[in-house]
Amino acid sequence: MKIYTKTGDGGTTRQMTGRFVPKYDPQIAALGDLDELDSWLGVVAANATTAEKAWLVPVLTRLQRELYALQADISVPRHQTITEDHVHAQEAAIDRIMAAIPPINAFILPGGTPTAAGLQYARTVARRAERSVDALNDTQQAVGAPILHYINRLSDYLFALAREANWRAGQEELRSKAE
Repeated sequence: MKIYTKTGDGGTTRQMTGRFVPKYDPQIAALGDLDELDSWLGVVAANATTAEKAWLVPVLTRLQRELYALQADISVPRHQTITEDHVHAQEAAIDRIMAAIPPINAFILPGGTPTAAGLQYARTVARRAERSVDALNDTQQAVGAPILHYINRLSDYLFALAREANWRAGQEELRSKAE
C-alpha cells in the first residue's frame, strides 16, 4: 500500500467530511500543531533516562493518546472524547506536582536536564497549538469548552512536568535574573 495519495499536490487536503480545503486552513493548522506536539512528546519519551521511564513515560503516553483523541474531536463532526474530566485530571496533576516541589519565586529559564528542556519546548508547542485551536474556534468551527480548557491547561501541565523532571534529577533551575 502506498502512503502517498498525490491529492495534496495542488496545495489542498481533504477533511474528514470529504471537503477539500487549503493546507493552511485553520482546522488543518490546528491539527498540524497538535500533531507536532504529539510527536515531540514521543521524542521526550524516547530520550527519557532509565529512571524517568518509570514515572514519566506513562504520563507522556497518556498525553499522546489524549492528543490523538483531541485531534479526532476537531476533525470529526459531533465527535467528543475530551471532557471536563480530562481538564480536572490535569489540574489535579498540576496541583500534586507543584505541592511536591519547591515553590518558585522568580521566572525560570527553560532548561535543566535534557528531559526538562524537552518538556519546556513541548510547553511552547502546546501554546502554539492552543493559539491555533482558539483561532479555529473563533473563525470557523466551534470546538467546545472542554477542548479549549484542556488545551489551555496542557502547557501548564507540561511546565509542571518539566519542573518535576529537574527536581527529581536534583537539577537546580536557573532564574531569569542572576542572583
